[in-house]
Amino acid sequence: MTRENRIKYAARLQELLNRYWIWISLLTIILFTVAIRIRLLEVPLERDEGEYAYAGQLILDGVPPYAQVYNMKMPGIYVAYALILAIFGQTHNGIHMGLLVINAATIFVLFLIGKKLFDPTTAVVGSAAFGLLSLGQRVLGFSANAEHFVILPALGGILFLINAIDYRKWLSLLGAGVLLGLSFIMKQHGSVFIIFAGLYLLFSEIRRRPFSLKSLVAKGTVFLVGVLLPLAVTFLVLWWCGVFEKFWFWTFDYAREYVSAMPLSDGLKLLKMWGSLIVKSAIALWIFAGIGLTSLWWNKKARKSRVFVIVFLLFSFLAICPGFYFRPHYFILLLPAIALLTGIGASSTQTLLAKSQWAEKGRAITILLAFFVLFHTIYQQWNFFFIMSPTTASRKTYGLNPFPESPEIGRFIKEHSEKNERIAVIGSEPQIYFYSNRRSATGHIYTYALMEDHGYASKMQEEMIREIESWSPKFLVFVNVHTSWLTQADSKKLIFKWFQQYHDTYYQIVGIIDIISQQETVYRWGQESENYKPRSISWLLVSQRKK
Repeated sequence: MTRENRIKYAARLQELLNRYWIWISLLTIILFTVAIRIRLLEVPLERDEGEYAYAGQLILDGVPPYAQVYNMKMPGIYVAYALILAIFGQTHNGIHMGLLVINAATIFVLFLIGKKLFDPTTAVVGSAAFGLLSLGQRVLGFSANAEHFVILPALGGILFLINAIDYRKWLSLLGAGVLLGLSFIMKQHGSVFIIFAGLYLLFSEIRRRPFSLKSLVAKGTVFLVGVLLPLAVTFLVLWWCGVFEKFWFWTFDYAREYVSAMPLSDGLKLLKMWGSLIVKSAIALWIFAGIGLTSLWWNKKARKSRVFVIVFLLFSFLAICPGFYFRPHYFILLLPAIALLTGIGASSTQTLLAKSQWAEKGRAITILLAFFVLFHTIYQQWNFFFIMSPTTASRKTYGLNPFPESPEIGRFIKEHSEKNERIAVIGSEPQIYFYSNRRSATGHIYTYALMEDHGYASKMQEEMIREIESWSPKFLVFVNVHTSWLTQADSKKLIFKWFQQYHDTYYQIVGIIDIISQQETVYRWGQESENYKPRSISWLLVSQRKK
């Protein structure tokens, strides 16, 4: 190749890079996050994932939500899991493959929002920040928690809303409402984003000149119809399936008791503890987000969308607040706002440099600074992203919870039972039902509600006992792990007294799983389990019905 041709091809390549650099950058970001998620596909399911997966299995078998699974989660997440299981297979790998797709789509939608409201720099850096933050070990980002399924339709609805406001497209406005309604169907926290979108629509219409009350009412009605449509369809389907009463009790009546149980003072302690850990795990990104927040006042370009960003940040924070539990995965709902602010911080830095003595090198300096911030975040979690095995990642994240042990327990039960035989897990480990592909003898797949201080606790324990006795399941799995119960000083103890008597009368031990440390678990099956005494305080007992 002649020197002239090399120069021509180099110029052509430079032209293509200048034209498509934002799309090349987006593709690189998505491929990077996909690569890490593929490495972590084998991480065993945790409890919430196990619940959703088991409920998804039941849906694929024709069993509606709440018929055999009692919990306050909204049914959308169960349907989403059923679709993932149908597409990618009924394994934890398949579930995490579905999360990979959901996360990649979320990165793309956030990129479009950043590009629409701000500029390419905000879009690229913001999407990269979200990709890393949503992978974080501290927010449990590698697990397919419901929050991932909330923010995708919520951000999609917000994007549709922005387009509807700018171009006065009624169909986009209806679509915005439908997507935001779906975010609520995934989890109650999605309601916060519906309120945000409604207020942003109201604000945009009030600012429009000339102001038209008729237009405001019409657009508000279309948006509200869109929001209510998924809810109406959900109510109708659940009523038709005969489970609406149970759905209402668990997702509204019991949920109201649940969110009122945590004192504000205790909640603030949890916020401080988890918030500080999450911020420290990606400190450079959060600092850049802080720069982005301040630039909403000193950067003229960023100031144009200041109301959107500030209100979005406020409502994103409110989304993690219900009940004041501040669980780590709740913070996923806050990450899109933080990521956008990170992108705004990079863009504002570039704007600031353009007005300084480094104007000619402003873009290059901004790129280097953004790379440093992103790489520093990767470096902080290097072991988690690239070194830890999936089992180690689970152990280092969740401690001595019996998540790595659950596939082995499920395998044993599956090999020693028929498809139509029931089992019962006395504890909160629904992933065992999923791994064994056996139905529960009770709808109480969690025992947390049985230990809480509310008026339903005794009735729930009695119901669980009654259901188990009526099915006389082939296997019982008793979980002697504190985090599987979270017993309190005033917890009712009926379930423990009943289990001891019922077990000794009708069951015999066939397996003991002794979780000794993060590195060692002892399994004893069959005759080896009969005289084995657990060496740790975290163990599981597998018992089979006497013949």
